[in-house]
Amino acid sequence: MEKREEVKELIHGLYNYLIKVPNPSTGLLNITDVLLQVYTKIDDTKDIDPLISRLVNYIYVEGFDNVTLPKKQDNQLIELANMAKRAGWNGRNRANFTDKSQFYSYFDKNKMPRR
Repeated sequence: MEKREEVKELIHGLYNYLIKVPNPSTGLLNITDVLLQVYTKIDDTKDIDPLISRLVNYIYVEGFDNVTLPKKQDNQLIELANMAKRAGWNGRNRANFTDKSQFYSYFDKNKMPRR
């Protein structure tokens, strides 16, 4: 399976689990927003490693107190983190881990939800 397809499958699995959580917190809603945004950008992004790295770091930081994942979804997140290792330092240094606006641009069809 191609890396892009594998990443999309992992993101899809995480999103489908998190979107069904009853009474979601703001942090959880932010994570689902970002998962959806990254899912839509994967095919148009030249180098997906930094994007995946920022996504994983965002989920870890935003979800630290807000989200507890079951084993299957935790393994999906770990798998994404392993794929993101190729991004190097640039993927990590150029991101504000707590700001979901890093995944949106003015030209995106999906506008960033304010929560």
